[in-house]
Amino acid sequence: MNHAAVILLSGGLDSATSAAIAQSQGFTLHALSVDYGQRHRFELQAAERVAAALGVVEHQVIKIDLARFAPSALTGSAAVPKVRTTEQMSEGIPVTYVPARNTVLLSLALALAESRRAADIFLGVNAVDYSGYPDCRPEYVAAFERLANLATKAGVEGTLRFKIHAPLINLTKAEIIRRGTQLGVDYSLTHSCYDPGPTGLSCGECDACRLRLRGFADAGLVDPLQYA
Repeated sequence: MNHAAVILLSGGLDSATSAAIAQSQGFTLHALSVDYGQRHRFELQAAERVAAALGVVEHQVIKIDLARFAPSALTGSAAVPKVRTTEQMSEGIPVTYVPARNTVLLSLALALAESRRAADIFLGVNAVDYSGYPDCRPEYVAAFERLANLATKAGVEGTLRFKIHAPLINLTKAEIIRRGTQLGVDYSLTHSCYDPGPTGLSCGECDACRLRLRGFADAGLVDPLQYA
């Protein structure tokens, strides 16, 4: 039985935890990170650190340019929202949404999975803390899984039955951190900030930082990262 799986590894807290969960279930991991023109490029360095710590079979880094399409605060010059309340974060789709990002990234992961004869793909999307993003919801994950089995040679011929795993989808940030801590995830290797300083220091004020900090506080733990 092939226990290989592909993990979409951003370098953030969630994908690192999802990867650790996959390993705890007996999967050997092929990691994929994507340089899509994000302003928080320090996450790619974090992905390399996490991949090395996990001992993945391979770590592919693919470069594309999603900044060529509709502007996003993550790929353009627009200001990243700061110091927002939970209520403000949940109001509509945020300006940090990157058009079709997860669909593009999952398609690349699917191509890698099919080429490696890996039926399982893991990603760290979370609908509880990131409900504003349409491509982080359970119905999206289920729809992409159906697509994966309709749009591939392996799926059509029945040699692989693709499964998209989103083990964090219904967890709070605190629950994610507790789970990762139990599995030995070193969160000092990760990067979450959307608007880091020139040296990669996290701002502490963007949505990603505030959700992360609140998650550690709610979990009764201390975030190992330094903040501006």
